[in-house]
Amino acid sequence: MSKVRVANFTVSLDGYGSGVNQRLDAPFGDRAGNLHEWMEIAMADRENGVANPAVDQLDRFKDGVGATIMGRNMFSPLRGEWADESWRGYWGDNPPYHHATFVLTHHKRPDLVMEGGTTFRFTDEPIDVVLDRAREVANGLDVVIAGGASTVRQYLRAGLIDEIDLFVAPVITGAGERIFDQGLQEFTVESATAVPKGTLFKLRR
Repeated sequence: MSKVRVANFTVSLDGYGSGVNQRLDAPFGDRAGNLHEWMEIAMADRENGVANPAVDQLDRFKDGVGATIMGRNMFSPLRGEWADESWRGYWGDNPPYHHATFVLTHHKRPDLVMEGGTTFRFTDEPIDVVLDRAREVANGLDVVIAGGASTVRQYLRAGLIDEIDLFVAPVITGAGERIFDQGLQEFTVESATAVPKGTLFKLRR
């Protein structure tokens, strides 16, 4: 049966998925520049043929996944109405998703078809309706709730997430966006694995 999961989400030691003042030159906000250092190290290790748990997790976000849901702030540093449709995401012409990717936003725009099979679909529908649409196009594969923190938090509150692969980085942001405020009590910690610049926790409902 397909699952709804959060894959490779990273939080600071004090529980924030991003710092304050997110912007183009600091997508994760202030004091969060080293939040994903574990991923940079793992990418270098993979390039050098090194095998370890962090390397194994790199492609977890797309392993067996047929659709992704993300928030507007993960897609773009821009806020409010779209001035135009020139912004096409952080990932270049060929984003890493390669399937339908729903963007939750109050400001809709036409679908954005990218190279490699990714289509960004901008929607202002309720999160459960978006999940139903994502499950339909996923065709039996998993749906990933990609982020940012607010999007993950909304799906957790609604009890709609089955699994979380969470990295905790040795970084203190002091403020920002949390993913946990409720809904976590239904999960158990399946494993905890230390990796360079982080600890990987696998949580299962």
